[in-house]
Parts: sequence; structure tokens; C-alpha cells
Amino acid sequence: MMKREIVSHRFVQLNGIVSSGLGRAHVFMSQPHYQEQFRTILGTTAWPGTLNIKVEHEHLIHYIALRNKAGIDTLDADVSLLEQARKVNVDAFEALRVRGFLRDGVSFGGATAYQAKISHGEHVIDCAILIPDLTRHVDVVEVISGPFLRERLDIEDGDNVTLQVGE
Repeated sequence: MMKREIVSHRFVQLNGIVSSGLGRAHVFMSQPHYQEQFRTILGTTAWPGTLNIKVEHEHLIHYIALRNKAGIDTLDADVSLLEQARKVNVDAFEALRVRGFLRDGVSFGGATAYQAKISHGEHVIDCAILIPDLTRHVDVVEVISGPFLRERLDIEDGDNVTLQVGE
């Protein structure tokens, strides 16, 4: 029987490219039920939107490992990426649960968050990676924070940013 090597990390770095989303996150992000929970995660309420970061290669492998810890299937990812992600030990990173709720007969789903830092140039801002329970994105990381990140980091679509979970 072959022993599987597990790579343990004190931090995970995700480098990626800023991209536009569907423009619908504000509907969810502005809900008071979510904002109360974001205050616990971020220490403040969150800007009513997410910043989307497209990741590839080893950064995608690390993101899949975080998704796996959150219990989110990544069935449409390449089999080799899934196998490599299983070897990444992300046990040191606390998965913070964001509870879903019903409002006026409409279901707002849950999510998992990981506290992180995002940087571009010399700017570094506390944030969280938000992984919704229901998402179509496999290679897009959704980031929440108190400030409007595009403005605070002076970034636009196509810019490279770095996310760090842990230390």
C-alpha cells in the first residue's frame, strides 16, 4: 500500500488575477443576517460586494484544499489537481461557518470563511476568503473585507494580487 505524503503549511498563499463577477454579490452581502456574522469574522461589517480573484496552477491546488476542508465539492476540477489538493494539509486554518437563513420565503445559503490578508504593491488589508456552499466557481476566489478593495488597493480587472491565509 502506497503511503500518501501530506504537505503541511503554516500559511497558504494564493496569487491571482482580479476579475469581474456577475455583479450580484451585493444582494447577499447587504443582508443584516450575514453582516452580523461578517462583523465577527472581520471585526467590522463587510463592504456589500466581493472581489473575485482567478487562481491557477499551485494556487488553484491550495484553493481546492481550502474548499475540501469547507466540505465543498470541486467535482469539475481536473483529477490531477484534486489529487494534489488532497496532499495539502490545511488543518491549521480555522474554517469559520457563515450560517444561511430564510427571509420572506427566499433561501440565502451558508458559506465558509477563512481569515486572510490581501496585498497589492505595498498595501496589505485584512480580509476573508468566502466560499459559498453553492457556487459555480472552481477557480475564482471570492474575497470580503471592510473597505472597498478595488479602491483601497487601487486595483482593476487584470491586476495581480496576493492572498495569504495563516501567519
